[in-house]
Amino acid sequence: MLSERLLKTGLTRAVRRGTLTMTTAGGQSFTFGDGTDPKVAIRFTDEAAQLALCLHPELKLGELFMDGRLVIEQGTIYDLLQLVLQDTHGELDDLPFHRLRKIRTWMQLRSENDAARSKRNVAHHYDLDGRLYALFLDSDRQYSCAYFDRPDASLEEAQLAKKRHITAKLLLDPGQSVLDIGSGWGGLGLYMAQVAGAGAVKGVTLSEEQLDVSRRRAVAAGLPDRVRFELEDYRSTQGSFDRIVSVGMFEHVGVPSYDAYFQTCHRLLKEDGVMLLHTIGRTGQPYPTNPWIARYIFPGGHLPTLSEIMPAVERAGLIVTDVEILRLHYAFTLQKWRERFMAHREEVLRLYDERFCRMWECYLAMSESAFRFQDAVVFQIQLAKRNDTVPLTRDYIAEREAALRAAETAELKRSA
Repeated sequence: MLSERLLKTGLTRAVRRGTLTMTTAGGQSFTFGDGTDPKVAIRFTDEAAQLALCLHPELKLGELFMDGRLVIEQGTIYDLLQLVLQDTHGELDDLPFHRLRKIRTWMQLRSENDAARSKRNVAHHYDLDGRLYALFLDSDRQYSCAYFDRPDASLEEAQLAKKRHITAKLLLDPGQSVLDIGSGWGGLGLYMAQVAGAGAVKGVTLSEEQLDVSRRRAVAAGLPDRVRFELEDYRSTQGSFDRIVSVGMFEHVGVPSYDAYFQTCHRLLKEDGVMLLHTIGRTGQPYPTNPWIARYIFPGGHLPTLSEIMPAVERAGLIVTDVEILRLHYAFTLQKWRERFMAHREEVLRLYDERFCRMWECYLAMSESAFRFQDAVVFQIQLAKRNDTVPLTRDYIAEREAALRAAETAELKRSA
């Protein structure tokens, strides 16, 4: 059978360490790898599933797992991804069953996310039941890459370190104004007001669920006058800000809108202002988003390379003053999210259904493997309008982080 031959050839080349046992729909079993751990056993429930995986593995692996047509009888979906990706470094072009994916269209790279489409895309993912996110995120609901300044840091510690690191890079001084583009559940904006002393923070989001939570948090913190959250597309934002920050939002902008994004930031940033863009990206060549992720998790999303970002920055008249690449930080973050999600899987099942649980397990596993075995990274790009806005050396980052740590301690005592 053609599908069995393709699968055998591809998996023989891909799985070099660890052990994968594959049982076909016809009942035949094949083993790949060197016999060591991790050990994974999979089974196809029908022959059409085997052929589908051969023809379009990037899309069909997730779909077949969601639909129960690819059953993992030993190990997890993450273990399976590790076996396939750990020794190929995500480069599957030479595998026979993967070559056919090159017929996929690149039209998604040219698909523009206007205001209406952007709001629909955001609602698809971020307007889910808020109880879902509470089950696996940290207590501040930071839904972006944490910063592990210590290998043994907890998720809460690493997310706090992320807010501290970003705020230090912004050179945020007391009394200054901040625009947070894609403000999530409000944690970063509140941190900048409570800890760093920002005079006015405006957060804009397209998620109605996140907006409601953010506003309630600002009221509970006694900061509704200093920290405001609006349901607003960034292109409609007016005003002038000392600092602009955007965390985990640029991935949803879309390549055709990069010019509009950075031109808007240039318009909103004061002449002596500083901006920090924190976005998932990739270190390889520009490439379309994984089709399963694009269809089921983040419609309209794209992971840019620096070569895609920088021309739009330059055309907007902004100056790149610093670039930091966080490599495995998001792999560590996603691992903790995945472990928490699986620990609370029964609670998620009560909110949704079995297919949803498998979909989200697959999403977290795919994302973690992309950062651990493929070319996904996080870019932190610092921007300004003038080349004398930021200090000559990077010493100020550590100095400001130390000051922020002291301020965190003082704020904790004050609120106790």
